[in-house]
Amino acid sequence: MKKMIALVCLGLAFTVSAPAVAAGEKMKGCSKEATGMKGDERKIFMKKCLSRDYVLKSDMAEDAAAPDMEAPAVPATPATPAAPSAQQDKMKACNAEAGAKELKGADRKTFMSTCLKG
Repeated sequence: MKKMIALVCLGLAFTVSAPAVAAGEKMKGCSKEATGMKGDERKIFMKKCLSRDYVLKSDMAEDAAAPDMEAPAVPATPATPAAPSAQQDKMKACNAEAGAKELKGADRKTFMSTCLKG
């Protein structure tokens, strides 16, 4: 009975710790891919990278390599910063306009909401 309990506990420990290890590995990979990014650009990339659907570039390279052959050494290139999206441009423009009008609190929130929608 003691052996059975020990095996169940050991199995539970592996089940709980495996996703944590995988998440740590993904965090390292995302951080490596975000080299050269700063500020909001890095935050946006890290959020996207850590999502469940994102596949790390290193994982794609491993999948593309043939199982029999060793993958050729590819020099690491820093991730190129993405151009700001239209939504980011719109946010900056609305924010600047709200600042010029000196809007604060609920008035600013209402203005930003309508500005970003239209």
